[in-house]
Amino acid sequence: MKRTLLTAIVVLAGAVLVLGGYKPLGDERTTPAAGDRATATVVRVTDGDTVVLTGLGRSRLIGIDTPEVYGRPGCFGREASAFTKQLLQPGDRVRYRVGREPRDRYQRSLIYLWLDDDRFVNELLVGGGYAVPLTIPPNDDFAARFKRLADHAEQQHEGLWSSATCNGNPDAPA
Repeated sequence: MKRTLLTAIVVLAGAVLVLGGYKPLGDERTTPAAGDRATATVVRVTDGDTVVLTGLGRSRLIGIDTPEVYGRPGCFGREASAFTKQLLQPGDRVRYRVGREPRDRYQRSLIYLWLDDDRFVNELLVGGGYAVPLTIPPNDDFAARFKRLADHAEQQHEGLWSSATCNGNPDAPA
């Protein structure tokens, strides 16, 4: 009886590992593993955190939020959009990973995005002070990392954290 119970526990633990339920503490991997990645081509950048990719269409970057540029523009929205447009030119090849929840209420694909040289776009935006963290489970793989990067950007008075721009209030009028 004990042997059967032990075997069942080992089989269950193995299944959890195989299905991806195990994530080691302190895992700071930001580049997708080969099985996680897909490639696409940039069609256009809509704003700081929304892009259009071949095969996916409109796609929202997970875990971050840039100030708005449409409707009621937010402080530093134009700069965040310009930064993303500088990073992502039409025709550029990129790699992405779709979130656990693959679409938002606007039917945009929810993605983590990497440039061809392995730079993590979501991270570049928050780390440069162009975005604030936006954590919406279950798409929260890099939430702690984005929080640390935003804290650092704030301490350094980068981007929207500068007193010369928004002083940390991206919802302030542009």
